[in-house]
Amino acid sequence: MPALRSSARSEEVDKQRQLDDFFGIPSPEENKNGTSNKKTSGLKEVLNGKNKILTKLNLLPKVLSNKERYLILAFLFLITGSIIAIPITSYLHLTMPVAAKGGQISEGVVGEPRHVNPLLYQTDADRDLVKLIYSGLFKYNEDGKLVPDLAKSYEISPDELNYTVYLRENIFWHDGKPLTVDDIIFTVRTAQNTDYGSMQRINWQGVELEKANDHTLIFKLKNKYAQFLNNLTLPIMPQHLWENIRPINFALSELNLKPIGSGPYMFKKIQKDSSGRIRLYELTANQDFYSQEPFIEKIQLKFYESEDALVEAFNRSEFDNLSFISSKNLNKIKFKQRLDTEETRMPRYFGLFFNQNQSKALSDKNIRLALAHATNKEALVNNVLDGNGVAIDSPMIDAVFFSEQETKKYDYNKDLAKETLDKNGWNQNDPPAGEAGENGIRIKGEEKLSIKLTTSTWPELAEVAKQIKDQWLEIGVDVQIEMLPTPELQQTIKERDYQILLFGEILNLDPDPFSLWHSSQKKDPGLNLALYDNKSADTLLEDARKTIAPTERMKKYQEFQNLIIEDIPAIFLYSPYYLYAHSKKLKGVENKIIAMPSDRLLNIEKWYVETKRVWK
Repeated sequence: MPALRSSARSEEVDKQRQLDDFFGIPSPEENKNGTSNKKTSGLKEVLNGKNKILTKLNLLPKVLSNKERYLILAFLFLITGSIIAIPITSYLHLTMPVAAKGGQISEGVVGEPRHVNPLLYQTDADRDLVKLIYSGLFKYNEDGKLVPDLAKSYEISPDELNYTVYLRENIFWHDGKPLTVDDIIFTVRTAQNTDYGSMQRINWQGVELEKANDHTLIFKLKNKYAQFLNNLTLPIMPQHLWENIRPINFALSELNLKPIGSGPYMFKKIQKDSSGRIRLYELTANQDFYSQEPFIEKIQLKFYESEDALVEAFNRSEFDNLSFISSKNLNKIKFKQRLDTEETRMPRYFGLFFNQNQSKALSDKNIRLALAHATNKEALVNNVLDGNGVAIDSPMIDAVFFSEQETKKYDYNKDLAKETLDKNGWNQNDPPAGEAGENGIRIKGEEKLSIKLTTSTWPELAEVAKQIKDQWLEIGVDVQIEMLPTPELQQTIKERDYQILLFGEILNLDPDPFSLWHSSQKKDPGLNLALYDNKSADTLLEDARKTIAPTERMKKYQEFQNLIIEDIPAIFLYSPYYLYAHSKKLKGVENKIIAMPSDRLLNIEKWYVETKRVWK
């Protein structure tokens, strides 16, 4: 027991001495004897010397408990972090991130390039590459407004027949040659020449060109055309590379796959698979681009046979962006947190076009009226598009046409639809099995109310057709669905061999519905799918084409719209959003409305993936 007490007392004394040494307080023994041993004296000398603070800190862990040690350590980390954070926080507060040059993006596209040529392009893949590599006199901006591109300004003559365009200076092709008015004249005259087979020819019939100088060009029209400036978005081709290629070889030239343009990106390389199919295009930034040098240094476009293949490839992380994704496939995407999906408006719509020449029932306006009231458009938008679109009631959709007048609508109302059919002698009483009217289908005399609906095998339209069939069955109308692959559908449309066609139409951002609804366009290659024939409507469409003032032109389109809605030659269903899903690292994509899918690439020189900080 005495030994234990001695040991404990020794430990207390030792601890006390350590405390005394740390805080500089003499121990009780020193006070009692008035002296200290050499070891203690030497320690105090050290503490009083230049290493005093360091020595005290070395002793501190020996006199603190574990809890006290952790608290002090945490406190020290907090102080250190605060000291480091102050300049960083101040820097972040006083600066802001801006676009910087560098980086690359890759994008998956459905289809395969065939002719990367402004006069021959047909596929979306072709259009995407033309948009990146070539440029036109004008282009649309992110708000859907027409603005100068290669042009710096323009003038319209008092008689509205001559358009003088002034070209920017110091514009160069990707091979370093200067771009001049001669290139523009060459491109338009090539488009006008039937030997080259350009689909752009229709836009340039009757247009003459006059060169004032190397940077000034006059377009001379025979008749007024309000939307002529839209035609000037035609991408321009380099004369010095194409002028010696004969028409018979025009579509076969290597320049169709290895193009040289004046746009923001230049062709670098192409990759094909073992079967010769094009799988990849690589482009690099045009450092001499007249607008501004693009921020993103390299772009890769990768091509796939179908949207399903596109989604599967994205899920394997083969590329960053999906050029397009349908609503039904949006839920199949993995790692959605990596993407921003842009819901962009397009001036396109889908509708049911009635061919009254092919169906006696459809020639009755009351039948068409009943079908209009029996169509639940909101259900189609929600069930088929998952809400990624808007229901419409007119061929002049509000994405490109605004009117202060109230537009007549045929609201979804099954009871009113049934009442309309009842009043017109279409009986829904169940007759004996096997006769007309079986399963609640309406009859009138011996005639069964049955209609054939023709559409594409495209899954979205196939699903819309099924839902239309179910909706109309509720009012006693039998719908026979005919789904055709694209080649057969194109031939059916060409021959106008359908009763109801479920299909889509596209307007320009500056709309001109002439080719879609004028009676002169009832036959192929016209696009009057409803074979609509109304002399008053024809006159309005003709006059609107000649009215340059936008406000006056829109008044005429309002009157035209009212006639269409009243006559019910079609049921206008919905306008889907264009869904562009891109990597979250990609910034600067600000399109609100685009004319066609390739226009998502407008102003791509302003996109960026890298940033730097600058002072505010």
